[in-house]
Amino acid sequence: MQHDDAVWNLLSQNFCSFKVKTRTNTFCKHEYNVTGLCSRQACPLANSRYATILEREGRCVMYIKTIERAHMPNRLWEKIKLPSNYTKALEIVDERMQYWPKFLVHKAKQRLTKITQYLIRKRRLKLRAKTRLVGINKKVRSFCLIQIGLLERALSYTSTW
Repeated sequence: MQHDDAVWNLLSQNFCSFKVKTRTNTFCKHEYNVTGLCSRQACPLANSRYATILEREGRCVMYIKTIERAHMPNRLWEKIKLPSNYTKALEIVDERMQYWPKFLVHKAKQRLTKITQYLIRKRRLKLRAKTRLVGINKKVRSFCLIQIGLLERALSYTSTW
């Protein structure tokens, strides 16, 4: 059985490898954290019921942690691939998180929106043709210009004969 309050007390007062302190805030580098802030509500380690949405290989994936899976660390997070259609993905999030805390539902939907917009921009940029800038070495360029000048001079001499 997992005791969320005991875990949070240890993480908040003692050492957490994901915690980053600044002058103003305390941030969390954990991949599954929904806000990026180190707080009791947003900590994936200190909550036995937790859900987040991540991008994997160009698709949105919903990760759900439930207390029933706590005895199997390798299967602790249930992975649900969300459809690429935004409205259908929102319906699945609503359906799967129906009785969850409003904070987690709201943050999961925010992440879904952000990741969907990111994937749309990524696809759009991939379709657009990019002009590629290539650097030219100054020595090589001057050598080529000299060679071209010499060739032109040689051609002019041969044409006058």
